[in-house]
Amino acid sequence: MVGKRKYFGTDGIRGKVGARVINAEFALRLGYAAGKVLTDTHHEGSRPVVLIGKDTRISGYMLESALEAGLSAAGIDVLLAGPIPTPGIAYLTRALRLSAGIVISASHNPYYDNGIKFFSSAGMKLPDEVELAIEAALDEPVGCVASEKLGRARRLNDAAGRYIEFCKSGFPNDLDLSGLKVVVDAAHGAGYHIAPDVFRELGAVVSCIGCTPNGLNINEGVGATHMDALAQAVSEQGADVGIALDGDADRLLMVDRSGHRYNGDELLYVIVADRLRHGPVAGVAGTQMTNLALEHRLAEMKIPFGRAAVGDRYVLAMLQKKGWLYGGESSGHLLCLDRHTTGDGIVAALQILAAVQREGRPLAELMDGLTLYPQKLVNVPLTPGVDWHDHAGLARAREDVERELQGRGRVLIRASGTEPKLRLMVEASDERQVDACLEKLSASLR
Repeated sequence: MVGKRKYFGTDGIRGKVGARVINAEFALRLGYAAGKVLTDTHHEGSRPVVLIGKDTRISGYMLESALEAGLSAAGIDVLLAGPIPTPGIAYLTRALRLSAGIVISASHNPYYDNGIKFFSSAGMKLPDEVELAIEAALDEPVGCVASEKLGRARRLNDAAGRYIEFCKSGFPNDLDLSGLKVVVDAAHGAGYHIAPDVFRELGAVVSCIGCTPNGLNINEGVGATHMDALAQAVSEQGADVGIALDGDADRLLMVDRSGHRYNGDELLYVIVADRLRHGPVAGVAGTQMTNLALEHRLAEMKIPFGRAAVGDRYVLAMLQKKGWLYGGESSGHLLCLDRHTTGDGIVAALQILAAVQREGRPLAELMDGLTLYPQKLVNVPLTPGVDWHDHAGLARAREDVERELQGRGRVLIRASGTEPKLRLMVEASDERQVDACLEKLSASLR
């Protein structure tokens, strides 16, 4: 049973810069606490080494320095990678046989938020027990090892180049991207100086938007959460495809020249269908938000499917438990465990483009057999303290809706984790039926 968390959420520690946890004092304590835990679990005879990377937020300088000081005080050596995608830190931590990796990023959030997350020596999210040990150590005062035992810090100057080569290594040797015109939108984030080079070096004609960070413009009107600018650029330039990353480049969405925007469910389907042409696929993991049409299509393809809780760490946990390789979220976190240990927007994009080149068909034609069902979500205010599980009217409405859908649709009800609202989701093949069912559920709470 995992203990109650005080600081760590599903994806590290995150919050507003200057607030309770995302500040210099807390980052110093966090670095020292993590250093003490790593020292306690490290084998004798060598000093633990931790890699720190970040996205392009201005607050990254402050947090990087504070984490470095805390780790050094605990006797940990530090490598500084500078701005680099989150999955790049996961790869480098594993490739360089380091003790842990730390990423300073708040992903798709605006610049005034930031976060800190850890990777294990295997390039995966830290186990729950290690996060809990770090939380316990945070309650202890910050100390300092003897001067001769202090950690040293140095820049890893070739971090970007190493990661670029890793990304390219996952692309088939018998293919290239010549003949493709690609627009890359790096969200003014961590992939701004890496993603364009990856696609360019594989032969694509590349143009960029969202690749001029200034510390304050990360995710602002660009990237995977704001696709309009990319869709416009692809249309105006007559490009074949647009690639949208988020601020730390672990998410991928795409757009084609017709303006169609491909979410994570569609892109996961393209990857899995391509893999199936070359051998069996043991199974695919999604989340509670994965479109039902994908589940139905995978069943037609005789591929098992499982739903994890929302969050890429839960998708990864399901893949590891079942021994499967492919999974993802509608939001664009895509896991290909035959290529990387974590979700990676650049690596996932290369899997899609490999399928396009191998089949000699545009992305739209690779969607044959899958048409997503209409899926709609509404937020309904909840009276604080009210347990929606005991709401008799909602329970009756849900029974009526599920009876009406008769297995041809789906209802998902969950409470928001950040505000007093209930999220109601309905999906089915008929959009009018979705609207009617959603209204019935909402009305029961009024």
